Amino acid sequence: MKAIIIDDEPKARKLLETLLKEHCPEITSFSHAEELEIGVEIIKEKKIDLVFLDIEMPKYSGLQILDFFENQIIDFQIIFTTAYNQYAIDAFKLSAVDYLLKPVDYMELKLAVQKAVSLKEQNAITTNLKELKESFKKLSNTKIALDVPRGIIFINHEEILYLEADGMYTTFYLKNGNKELICKPLKHFVDQLKGSAIFYKPHRSYLINIQSIKEFNKKEGGHLLMDNNKLVPISRDKREEFFSMIKELF
Repeated sequence: MKAIIIDDEPKARKLLETLLKEHCPEITSFSHAEELEIGVEIIKEKKIDLVFLDIEMPKYSGLQILDFFENQIIDFQIIFTTAYNQYAIDAFKLSAVDYLLKPVDYMELKLAVQKAVSLKEQNAITTNLKELKESFKKLSNTKIALDVPRGIIFINHEEILYLEADGMYTTFYLKNGNKELICKPLKHFVDQLKGSAIFYKPHRSYLINIQSIKEFNKKEGGHLLMDNNKLVPISRDKREEFFSMIKELF
């Protein structure tokens, strides 16, 4: 099998290649790429069989790889690699895809490669990668992916208290007390979450989880008291809509 290691860290690429050479004789040739775009070109040019794909990379996340193969036959396997265990999502555990946590354990690596060999022999790759794409779509119905300096984090919709606009940035306030500042405007997330029934925009600067409202407060014309005791304003033109929504839902 021809393999490629796509990872922006040179040491990580070298270490993984060493492990593969020592423990996985099924791999007969190796290619390297430090960026996803370059890796995609090599996959297409050399007809790569197996892709070891880092998730956290500067320009594109490894999770975006399938976007580069729209309407094309996918005849390679993907094994995700990452240093952050929050990416260990059941959606990755499909028969066509495996997931390795850095530092990579050689026994887990051997099992992952053996799984890839087996699936190649069954000619099941394209079907299973289509299933992976569907899993990503289903995942987006309950979780949101946020770009942060260390990579991408996935947050359940229900873990969010509210979002607050800060110019071209948005701050996510979470139920566990954490907050994440994301380099995207609030409108981006309003559009992304409009299909979720638990979010409501009471003010141009806020998007809230209605499950996290503690009370309506008449102070200063009307505010919503959230579970973390934050007062979120309701725009004057939104009050009637808000009360109609509350009556309908509760």
